[in-house]
Amino acid sequence: MQSADGVAAFQFLTRQPIPALPLRIGYAPKGPALDWTNLDLVDATLAAIELHARRSGCLFVKIDPDIREDTTTGRLALHALQRRGWQFSAEQIQFKNTAITDLTGDEDALLAAMKSKWRYNIRLAEKRGVTVRLGEESDLPAFYALYAETGARDGFLIRPADYYLTTWQAFLRAQTEAGNPAGGALLLAEHPDDPLPVAGIFLLRYGATAWYFYGASSERHRRDMPNHLLQWEALRWARAQGCTTYDWWGAPTALDDPNDRLQGVWQFKQGFGAEFRPNIGAWDFAVSSAGYHLLAQGIPLAQALLRRLRR
Repeated sequence: MQSADGVAAFQFLTRQPIPALPLRIGYAPKGPALDWTNLDLVDATLAAIELHARRSGCLFVKIDPDIREDTTTGRLALHALQRRGWQFSAEQIQFKNTAITDLTGDEDALLAAMKSKWRYNIRLAEKRGVTVRLGEESDLPAFYALYAETGARDGFLIRPADYYLTTWQAFLRAQTEAGNPAGGALLLAEHPDDPLPVAGIFLLRYGATAWYFYGASSERHRRDMPNHLLQWEALRWARAQGCTTYDWWGAPTALDDPNDRLQGVWQFKQGFGAEFRPNIGAWDFAVSSAGYHLLAQGIPLAQALLRRLRR
């Protein structure tokens, strides 16, 4: 949208959480994008989202702008949201917080920022013959198989292959287009004693930022530290693309909570010198207060009932 106050952009998605019921919710993923220090523009943009949610028949709309919580911009954003009646969301679709590595230094600086054990593990993987190569589209089925194995082992949801292949293929093809600010890479770790990849990651990039978005690994040869070498090569790839930021995509909601399911993942990322970055997270605007509370409390119960009926 464009107004006298400036320019803002957001994608507005709608869905029916329970197909049998005519209940709709709105979502602006990782948005809106705007200058959050421009208070008039912030008000105009939030008003536009609220109006669109009403006109679309949504009970509520969710946003999760990519803003650091511990900055002046973050404090201004939080004040604007609270003033307009937005509520911090109990359902954080994206990770609230993330971890960042600054890529502006050279490779020696990146290695120096790591814990000594991590540098040792990178050298160990190389010593034991682990190699990392750039994958192609033909490697995507093997990567998906690794990803499904990882999901089954670690207990997270895996969608059908087509859900991922569309995205993976699009970013791999964008990578081959000169001048395209977007791109991606499939990196596969291979072991000399194994015919199949033992670990892999899919990186997305846009502009000066690269994201570690999908990671997969096998139980095979884990002692040879393929994941450490894989992440080191990912950092090197991102620097070679001109990226200045490596976003590790996900960190604990509270660093001091030992029960946070991301604590183990955070320890791995932190070993590479990643910096914790707290964001403001997702916020909801209730078009219908009663409907919002109905969905917030009733949908989990209804979905659990549907799962039981399908068994």
